[in-house]
Amino acid sequence: MTAAVVAPILLPFLGAALQALAGRRCYALHRVITLLVTAGLCAAGAALVAGTHEGGIHVVQPGGWPFPLGISLVGDALSALMVAVCALVGLAGAVYLAGEKREDIEARGLHPLLLILLGGVNGAFLTGDAFNLYVWFEVMLIASFVLLGLCGGRASVEASVKYVIINLAASILFLIALGLLYGKAGTLNFADLHEKLGAPAAAAGTQSAAVLMLVAFGIKAGAFPLFMWLPASYPALPAALGAVFAGLLTKVGVYAMMRVFHLVFAVHEAWMQPVLWWAAALTMLVGVFGAASQMEIKSVLSFHIVSQIGYMVAGIALGTRAALAATVFYIVHHILVKANLFLLGGVIGQRCGGTGLKHCGGLYASAPWFAFLFLIPAMSLGGIPPLSGFWAKYSLLREALTLGDGWITFVALATGLLTLYSMTKIWKEAFWKSPPADMPAPGPWPRWSLAACLLLAAATVALSLHPQPLLEMAQNAARALFEPALYVEAVKKGGAP
Repeated sequence: MTAAVVAPILLPFLGAALQALAGRRCYALHRVITLLVTAGLCAAGAALVAGTHEGGIHVVQPGGWPFPLGISLVGDALSALMVAVCALVGLAGAVYLAGEKREDIEARGLHPLLLILLGGVNGAFLTGDAFNLYVWFEVMLIASFVLLGLCGGRASVEASVKYVIINLAASILFLIALGLLYGKAGTLNFADLHEKLGAPAAAAGTQSAAVLMLVAFGIKAGAFPLFMWLPASYPALPAALGAVFAGLLTKVGVYAMMRVFHLVFAVHEAWMQPVLWWAAALTMLVGVFGAASQMEIKSVLSFHIVSQIGYMVAGIALGTRAALAATVFYIVHHILVKANLFLLGGVIGQRCGGTGLKHCGGLYASAPWFAFLFLIPAMSLGGIPPLSGFWAKYSLLREALTLGDGWITFVALATGLLTLYSMTKIWKEAFWKSPPADMPAPGPWPRWSLAACLLLAAATVALSLHPQPLLEMAQNAARALFEPALYVEAVKKGGAP
């Protein structure tokens, strides 16, 4: 299993190096390398999921340094599942780009930067220490900042500046927290931190570090009140990059919350829970109201990322094993659905000459099959049964009601209704109404782009009709968080327990 743990990080960087050596204008070769690397990531992710399905935890210590020295890479049920779904979204983005042939931005390093971004995301999922989590955050930040500015123009530059300023602030807060934590414990290895700070007496004095990390991860996740960088920047991205950003980047922040606060700061749960409750409710409401007020497809979808993060934060706030399992299921569902909606938005933009809803129309009359393809992720996002969004919300809200948290259930249901309103607005404007007189004549359907959309739609349908396998994997992931002794023992031994 060593190869399966290392490959999700190593493959993207090797691919990016090959593309750099090939030269900037070897467009076809760059596309092929990106496709091969993302396909390899899918294989590595599948192997990692299979290897951790029964609770196995696989650890690699690069350089052979003993615990707690050196770098630990840890593949457990949670990180394996995140790596696998990251790979699938990366493959869909690569397929979309292969057909789009954006040579204007490919010449500026689109493909190497995309692979570096995927490598950074996987590194964040697999790292076993807090300092390297910071390092992978910075790798993601640098790659995503440059990708945001690739298209040039005022909107792209403005979006990238807003993005980098807020995320740099989060990185600074995270780095300060690491300094405080290291000063207290003398280590940043997650397993070692758990052993040294597991008791309330030993963890005294780490509240400041916990608060700083909560704020930093909240910014990365796009939670209220630290979310405005997201809808200000994501609409400036091309469709394929928007899908990767929307599907993956905020989920790294949510993942970090789950991992760090269960392994390191569990003793601070009492004061963190009400903070997370309010953050979850306000994130849902502010995000969905923002989406309802927009008339541009990518802006609607960007605000919906914010509102859906609220559901995930609510699952973390509930704090039970069942709630965390539901949260993991929700994350996987949302990654697939949101990435697909951004890709479909790109296809709509190609057909209508733009993604402003006032300038779209007539898509149902010209292509009912495309309307059905859009409805799959759109209705899933709104939680319509039997699609995956229904199972995700049902699992989460059932646990909330079991625990007697009726008010968060009400907020979540209201958010779901407003989500449906936003999706039906896109349906009405882009599909149902007659095309405006000034809409340009559409060209041929982009086959590669549609293939990428079909790939993610098929994954959503499979998850909707057969949710049980993912529910089991999500329960294994929650078990890994709730039984940190297994994680600690595996890392100390440097291999599977």
